[in-house]
Amino acid sequence: MKKIIFSGRVGCGKTTLTQALRGERLSYFKTQYINHYDIIIDTPGEYAENKKLLRALILYSFEADVIGLLASSMEEYTLYAPNIVSLCTRPVIGIVTHIDRPGARPDWATLWLKNAGCKDIFYVSSVTGQGIPDLMEYLREPGDVLPWDEDPAYWEARKKAKEIENQFLIREPVRVK
Repeated sequence: MKKIIFSGRVGCGKTTLTQALRGERLSYFKTQYINHYDIIIDTPGEYAENKKLLRALILYSFEADVIGLLASSMEEYTLYAPNIVSLCTRPVIGIVTHIDRPGARPDWATLWLKNAGCKDIFYVSSVTGQGIPDLMEYLREPGDVLPWDEDPAYWEARKKAKEIENQFLIREPVRVK
């Protein structure tokens, strides 16, 4: 699997997504330092929010194959500057989190990530598991065997999840006043 580093503001779901991708029980704890797992680098949100700590994110991004910019669909603003992706030396993907919450605005998060320069955007819910298989498929390298490769029920569940995800896709531009 490709190694990914998660970056985003406090509370956007980086650690919860890490737990979901690793198949762990979801439990909240505040990330105090950079956690370097087998295929995931989980970072504290303060590193993305503080200019001095941001340098550590830049250094750790060299340890990853892919950079994941997370944006919660519950956020009211974005940290990401326009076209920030052009400064990266790794592929950068956008990950919209908290898509299952009432009042979620994945369309805003999508616009922010596209504005930052992300071309590939994944919609995930760590609680329901929606979008997790698609993200893992993206991180898959030749020869990797994922748990659902031999389970035919997986493909039916994935088809249903795709139908739900299509509800969140932007049909028209959203204007924010």
